Amino acid sequence: MRPEQAQAPKTPSRLRVWIPRACAIAVAWFVIHAITRPSPRLDDPSAPTSGLLQGIKHGALMPLALPRLLIGQDATIYAASNTGRTYKLGYTAGVNGCGALFFGITFWRVSRWKRGRMDRP
Repeated sequence: MRPEQAQAPKTPSRLRVWIPRACAIAVAWFVIHAITRPSPRLDDPSAPTSGLLQGIKHGALMPLALPRLLIGQDATIYAASNTGRTYKLGYTAGVNGCGALFFGITFWRVSRWKRGRMDRP
């Protein structure tokens, strides 16, 4: 094969890249929507109070309530029967930890994408 006949490798079209991504996002949304049913135990005043570890778990899982809230369903995202300061500290740590993980991965992917674009001629 002569050098002038060599072809550059074909890059996938934008549609072939975005369709699988959109499908993956849709599937993830439906799975999250299906598994994030509000727990009646969170509203039960006779249930044991929630402490630090429950607060961390509730805070980390709080973003998963977004699909239900977006479609207008009520989702309990905070235990009314809690121990006070320890639960609130745990809840705050869970929300911030989940946000740091999400945004850390997002910023890492964007910076990697930008670096890849700068390397191209």
